[in-house]
Amino acid sequence: MPDPNVNTDATSPTIHQDSRIEAADAWEWLLALRYCRACSVMIKLTPSGEWATSLAVSADARELLDCLAPLASQSQWVVAQLGQSLDGRIATESGHSHYINGHESLVHLHRLRAMVDAVVIGAGTACADNPQLTVRHVSGEHPARVVLDPRGRVPSSLALMQTDTAPTLHIVGPEVPATTPHSHVERCVLPLNASSQFNPQDVIALLAERGLHRVLVEGGGITVSQFIEAHAVDRLHLLIAPLLIGSGRPGLKMTPIDTLDKALRPPTRTFRCGEDTLFDMLLREAAP
Repeated sequence: MPDPNVNTDATSPTIHQDSRIEAADAWEWLLALRYCRACSVMIKLTPSGEWATSLAVSADARELLDCLAPLASQSQWVVAQLGQSLDGRIATESGHSHYINGHESLVHLHRLRAMVDAVVIGAGTACADNPQLTVRHVSGEHPARVVLDPRGRVPSSLALMQTDTAPTLHIVGPEVPATTPHSHVERCVLPLNASSQFNPQDVIALLAERGLHRVLVEGGGITVSQFIEAHAVDRLHLLIAPLLIGSGRPGLKMTPIDTLDKALRPPTRTFRCGEDTLFDMLLREAAP
Protein backbone atom coordinates (compact mmCIF):
# COMPACT_ATOMS: atom_id res chain seq x y z
CA MET A 1 0.00 0.00 0.00
CA PRO A 2 1.41 3.46 -0.87
CA ASP A 3 2.53 5.66 2.01
CA PRO A 4 -0.32 8.21 2.51
CA ASN A 5 2.22 10.86 3.55
CA VAL A 6 4.03 10.77 0.19
CA ASN A 7 2.88 13.13 -2.54
CA THR A 8 2.51 10.83 -5.53
CA ASP A 9 0.95 13.51 -7.75
CA ALA A 10 4.21 15.42 -8.29
CA THR A 11 6.31 14.35 -11.24
CA SER A 12 9.59 12.65 -10.29
CA PRO A 13 12.59 14.78 -11.26
CA THR A 14 14.70 13.84 -14.26
CA ILE A 15 18.39 13.67 -13.44
CA HIS A 16 20.61 15.54 -15.92
CA GLN A 17 24.03 14.23 -14.89
CA ASP A 18 25.49 14.17 -18.42
CA SER A 19 25.66 17.96 -18.71
CA ARG A 20 24.93 20.01 -15.62
CA ILE A 21 22.90 19.97 -12.46
CA GLU A 22 19.43 21.44 -12.89
CA ALA A 23 16.89 22.55 -10.28
CA ALA A 24 15.15 19.14 -10.35
CA ASP A 25 18.46 17.42 -9.56
CA ALA A 26 19.17 19.88 -6.74
CA TRP A 27 15.76 19.23 -5.20
CA GLU A 28 16.25 15.46 -5.42
CA TRP A 29 19.59 15.84 -3.59
CA LEU A 30 18.09 18.13 -0.93
CA LEU A 31 15.34 15.62 -0.19
CA ALA A 32 17.91 12.83 0.05
CA LEU A 33 20.00 14.96 2.41
CA ARG A 34 16.97 15.81 4.53
CA TYR A 35 16.00 12.12 4.88
CA CYS A 36 19.60 10.78 5.11
CA ARG A 37 19.16 8.49 2.13
CA ALA A 38 21.28 7.67 -0.91
CA CYS A 39 21.04 9.79 -4.04
CA SER A 40 22.64 9.50 -7.50
CA VAL A 41 23.00 13.27 -7.92
CA MET A 42 26.69 14.16 -7.84
CA ILE A 43 26.61 16.74 -5.05
CA LYS A 44 28.34 16.40 -1.69
CA LEU A 45 27.98 18.14 1.64
CA THR A 46 31.34 19.48 2.85
CA PRO A 47 32.50 19.28 6.49
CA SER A 48 31.73 23.00 6.82
CA GLY A 49 28.08 22.34 5.90
CA GLU A 50 28.24 23.71 2.34
CA TRP A 51 27.43 21.86 -0.87
CA ALA A 52 30.02 21.05 -3.55
CA THR A 53 30.09 19.41 -6.99
CA SER A 54 32.48 19.03 -9.91
CA LEU A 55 29.66 19.47 -12.44
CA ALA A 56 28.28 22.65 -13.92
CA VAL A 57 25.27 23.99 -12.01
CA SER A 58 22.40 26.00 -13.48
CA ALA A 59 21.53 29.35 -11.89
CA ASP A 60 18.20 28.04 -10.60
CA ALA A 61 19.82 24.95 -9.08
CA ARG A 62 22.54 27.05 -7.44
CA GLU A 63 20.00 29.35 -5.78
CA LEU A 64 17.95 26.37 -4.61
CA LEU A 65 21.00 24.68 -3.08
CA ASP A 66 22.29 27.87 -1.48
CA CYS A 67 18.88 28.60 0.02
CA LEU A 68 17.83 25.21 1.36
CA ALA A 69 21.02 23.23 2.01
CA PRO A 70 21.43 24.93 5.43
CA LEU A 71 18.02 23.54 6.39
CA ALA A 72 18.28 20.09 4.77
CA SER A 73 21.61 19.45 6.50
CA GLN A 74 20.32 20.22 10.03
CA SER A 75 18.22 17.83 12.09
CA GLN A 76 16.53 20.45 14.30
CA TRP A 77 15.34 23.99 13.58
CA VAL A 78 12.37 26.35 13.45
CA VAL A 79 11.72 28.46 10.35
CA ALA A 80 8.95 31.05 10.07
CA GLN A 81 7.56 32.11 6.69
CA LEU A 82 5.46 35.04 5.55
CA GLY A 83 4.45 36.29 2.12
CA GLN A 84 3.66 40.00 1.87
CA SER A 85 3.55 43.11 -0.30
CA LEU A 86 6.26 45.78 -0.53
CA ASP A 87 4.42 47.80 2.10
CA GLY A 88 4.27 44.91 4.55
CA ARG A 89 0.69 43.71 4.07
CA ILE A 90 -0.31 40.04 4.09
CA ALA A 91 -3.98 40.67 3.22
CA THR A 92 -6.47 43.45 2.51
CA GLU A 93 -8.70 44.85 5.25
CA SER A 94 -11.31 42.23 4.32
CA GLY A 95 -8.76 39.43 4.64
CA HIS A 96 -8.30 38.76 0.91
CA SER A 97 -4.78 37.45 0.24
CA HIS A 98 -5.00 35.21 -2.86
CA TYR A 99 -2.54 35.80 -4.30
CA ILE A 100 -0.12 38.43 -3.07
CA ASN A 101 2.88 36.32 -4.02
CA GLY A 102 3.47 34.53 -7.30
CA HIS A 103 3.57 30.86 -8.23
CA GLU A 104 7.32 30.51 -7.60
CA SER A 105 6.81 31.68 -4.02
CA LEU A 106 4.08 29.07 -3.58
CA VAL A 107 6.50 26.41 -4.82
CA HIS A 108 9.09 27.65 -2.32
CA LEU A 109 6.54 27.36 0.49
CA HIS A 110 5.74 23.79 -0.52
CA ARG A 111 9.47 23.01 -0.58
CA LEU A 112 9.73 24.35 2.96
CA ARG A 113 6.84 22.08 3.96
CA ALA A 114 8.67 19.11 2.44
CA MET A 115 11.76 20.02 4.48
CA VAL A 116 9.94 19.94 7.83
CA ASP A 117 8.42 17.42 10.21
CA ALA A 118 5.56 19.76 11.20
CA VAL A 119 3.92 22.92 9.90
CA VAL A 120 2.27 25.25 12.44
CA ILE A 121 -0.57 27.71 11.89
CA GLY A 122 -2.78 29.74 14.20
CA ALA A 123 -6.53 29.40 14.58
CA GLY A 124 -7.18 32.59 12.61
CA THR A 125 -5.29 31.32 9.56
CA ALA A 126 -6.96 27.92 9.83
CA CYS A 127 -10.44 29.47 9.87
CA ALA A 128 -9.77 32.11 7.20
CA ASP A 129 -7.89 29.97 4.66
CA ASN A 130 -9.00 26.38 5.39
CA PRO A 131 -5.56 25.20 4.17
CA GLN A 132 -4.45 21.67 3.35
CA LEU A 133 -0.78 22.26 4.35
CA THR A 134 0.47 19.63 1.88
CA VAL A 135 3.31 19.55 -0.66
CA ARG A 136 1.13 19.42 -3.76
CA HIS A 137 3.49 21.49 -5.94
CA VAL A 138 6.68 19.50 -5.27
CA SER A 139 7.80 15.94 -4.65
CA GLY A 140 8.23 15.02 -1.01
CA GLU A 141 6.34 13.93 2.09
CA HIS A 142 3.48 15.83 3.69
CA PRO A 143 4.39 17.20 7.14
CA ALA A 144 2.33 16.79 10.28
CA ARG A 145 -0.15 19.67 10.57
CA VAL A 146 -0.36 21.65 13.80
CA VAL A 147 -3.18 24.06 14.66
CA LEU A 148 -2.76 26.44 17.63
CA ASP A 149 -6.27 26.93 18.97
CA PRO A 150 -6.13 28.27 22.56
CA ARG A 151 -9.86 29.07 22.75
CA GLY A 152 -11.17 26.11 20.74
CA ARG A 153 -12.66 28.13 17.88
CA VAL A 154 -11.46 25.95 14.97
CA PRO A 155 -14.46 24.03 13.55
CA SER A 156 -14.26 20.30 12.94
CA SER A 157 -15.41 20.86 9.35
CA LEU A 158 -12.01 22.22 8.23
CA ALA A 159 -9.93 20.16 5.81
CA LEU A 160 -7.21 19.65 8.42
CA MET A 161 -9.74 17.99 10.70
CA GLN A 162 -11.56 16.00 8.02
CA THR A 163 -8.80 14.66 5.74
CA ASP A 164 -6.20 12.09 6.80
CA THR A 165 -3.63 13.12 4.19
CA ALA A 166 -1.28 13.74 7.13
CA PRO A 167 -1.65 13.60 10.93
CA THR A 168 -3.01 16.73 12.62
CA LEU A 169 -2.20 18.01 16.11
CA HIS A 170 -4.96 20.22 17.51
CA ILE A 171 -3.42 22.17 20.40
CA VAL A 172 -5.98 23.76 22.71
CA GLY A 173 -6.10 25.55 26.06
CA PRO A 174 -7.08 23.87 29.34
CA GLU A 175 -10.63 25.28 29.32
CA VAL A 176 -11.57 23.95 25.87
CA PRO A 177 -14.11 21.11 26.19
CA ALA A 178 -12.95 17.71 25.01
CA THR A 179 -14.35 16.40 21.73
CA THR A 180 -14.11 13.15 19.80
CA PRO A 181 -11.76 13.92 16.92
CA HIS A 182 -11.09 11.83 13.82
CA SER A 183 -8.43 9.14 14.17
CA HIS A 184 -5.77 11.26 12.40
CA VAL A 185 -6.30 14.19 14.81
CA GLU A 186 -4.54 14.29 18.16
CA ARG A 187 -5.87 16.71 20.77
CA CYS A 188 -3.12 18.25 22.89
CA VAL A 189 -3.56 20.62 25.84
CA LEU A 190 -1.07 23.33 26.78
CA PRO A 191 -1.30 26.07 29.44
CA LEU A 192 -1.92 29.67 28.40
CA ASN A 193 0.23 32.67 29.29
CA ALA A 194 -0.96 36.03 30.63
CA SER A 195 -2.05 37.02 27.10
CA SER A 196 -4.24 33.89 26.83
CA GLN A 197 -1.87 32.48 24.20
CA PHE A 198 0.51 29.53 24.16
CA ASN A 199 4.15 30.01 25.02
CA PRO A 200 5.92 29.25 21.71
CA GLN A 201 8.68 27.39 23.56
CA ASP A 202 6.02 25.07 25.01
CA VAL A 203 4.74 24.36 21.50
CA ILE A 204 8.24 23.54 20.22
CA ALA A 205 8.87 21.27 23.23
CA LEU A 206 5.56 19.45 22.67
CA LEU A 207 6.43 18.81 19.03
CA ALA A 208 9.93 17.62 19.94
CA GLU A 209 8.41 15.08 22.35
CA ARG A 210 6.63 13.60 19.33
CA GLY A 211 9.80 13.48 17.23
CA LEU A 212 8.91 16.61 15.24
CA HIS A 213 12.18 18.54 15.32
CA ARG A 214 12.06 20.47 12.03
CA VAL A 215 9.25 23.01 12.30
CA LEU A 216 7.75 25.55 9.90
CA VAL A 217 5.67 28.35 11.45
CA GLU A 218 3.60 29.32 8.43
CA GLY A 219 1.21 31.88 9.78
CA GLY A 220 -0.49 34.04 10.20
CA GLY A 221 1.33 37.24 11.02
CA ILE A 222 0.34 37.24 14.69
CA THR A 223 1.56 33.67 15.23
CA VAL A 224 4.85 34.32 13.42
CA SER A 225 5.35 37.53 15.44
CA GLN A 226 4.75 35.70 18.72
CA PHE A 227 7.31 33.02 17.86
CA ILE A 228 9.92 35.61 16.82
CA GLU A 229 9.42 37.65 20.00
CA ALA A 230 9.79 34.49 22.08
CA HIS A 231 13.18 33.83 20.40
CA ALA A 232 11.80 30.52 19.13
CA VAL A 233 12.68 31.03 15.44
CA ASP A 234 16.03 30.21 13.82
CA ARG A 235 15.33 31.67 10.37
CA LEU A 236 12.64 33.87 8.85
CA HIS A 237 11.79 33.47 5.17
CA LEU A 238 10.07 36.68 4.09
CA LEU A 239 8.71 36.66 0.52
CA ILE A 240 8.17 40.17 -0.82
CA ALA A 241 5.93 40.73 -3.85
CA PRO A 242 6.32 43.84 -6.08
CA LEU A 243 2.89 45.04 -4.99
CA LEU A 244 1.60 48.06 -3.06
CA ILE A 245 -1.70 47.46 -1.26
CA GLY A 246 -1.71 50.69 0.76
CA SER A 247 -3.87 49.32 3.56
CA GLY A 248 -4.77 45.99 5.10
CA ARG A 249 -3.39 43.53 7.58
CA PRO A 250 0.29 43.83 8.52
CA GLY A 251 2.72 40.94 8.38
CA LEU A 252 4.85 41.23 11.51
CA LYS A 253 3.32 43.05 14.47
CA MET A 254 5.43 42.94 17.59
CA THR A 255 5.85 44.95 20.78
CA PRO A 256 6.54 48.63 19.90
CA ILE A 257 10.10 49.90 20.36
CA ASP A 258 11.21 53.48 21.10
CA THR A 259 14.55 53.60 19.28
CA LEU A 260 16.02 51.76 16.31
CA ASP A 261 18.91 50.34 18.36
CA LYS A 262 16.33 47.86 19.68
CA ALA A 263 15.32 46.74 16.19
CA LEU A 264 16.31 43.30 14.91
CA ARG A 265 19.12 43.44 12.32
CA PRO A 266 19.62 39.77 11.39
CA PRO A 267 22.19 38.59 8.81
CA THR A 268 20.20 38.37 5.59
CA ARG A 269 20.51 36.70 2.19
CA THR A 270 18.25 37.35 -0.82
CA PHE A 271 17.09 34.97 -3.53
CA ARG A 272 14.97 35.28 -6.66
CA CYS A 273 11.49 33.78 -6.52
CA GLY A 274 9.97 34.65 -9.89
CA GLU A 275 8.93 38.29 -9.61
CA ASP A 276 9.14 38.07 -5.81
CA THR A 277 12.24 38.39 -3.62
CA LEU A 278 12.98 35.99 -0.78
CA PHE A 279 14.72 37.45 2.27
CA ASP A 280 16.34 34.64 4.28
CA MET A 281 17.09 36.06 7.73
CA LEU A 282 19.19 34.29 10.36
CA LEU A 283 17.54 35.10 13.67
CA ARG A 284 19.37 32.55 15.79
CA GLU A 285 22.65 30.72 15.25
CA ALA A 286 22.36 26.96 14.77
CA ALA A 287 23.37 24.81 17.71
CA PRO A 288 26.78 23.15 17.26
